[in-house]
Amino acid sequence: MAELPKDAKTISNDELQLVVFSIGAEEFGVEIINVQEIIRMTSVTRIPQAPDYIKGIINLRGRIIVVINLNVVLGMQTKEQDENTRIVVAGIGDTVMGFVVDSVSEVIRLPEKNVEPAPAVIADKIGTEYVMGVGKFDNRLLILLNIAKVLGAKEIHSVQSISDEAAGEVETM
Repeated sequence: MAELPKDAKTISNDELQLVVFSIGAEEFGVEIINVQEIIRMTSVTRIPQAPDYIKGIINLRGRIIVVINLNVVLGMQTKEQDENTRIVVAGIGDTVMGFVVDSVSEVIRLPEKNVEPAPAVIADKIGTEYVMGVGKFDNRLLILLNIAKVLGAKEIHSVQSISDEAAGEVETM
């Protein structure tokens, strides 16, 4: 069995509660403890000269949220935006950001015994730093992401700066 990070929150001693979503043909799971909410895709204001992993910013009930192209970070193809496209709003430390995903399918409880280390082909393709393991659920394989490690410290600082700057501009209007 894969050893889960010490900070992984479980709902019991042997279960993870996960939000399951898709990017392209792959299914992923992230721990629900990190997810604040899931919203429908909305219009995103682009930021000039922002890195390509940043889609832009949105105003979520008066709060400026930076939206990340998760497919760009993971190096994956995505499908065209449609009525199933969602933004998963998550907190990483003190920073709240949104991650664009093709669709969100369900919330599941996954026994830890069903989690194994990611095979080298997945870890090499996506990146070992983000992948907690692979979960087996109902004849499906879910790539379990550590959402807190999807962006490095430098990128999170950049996202925080953009959020702070955008929030300051909104307040002065």
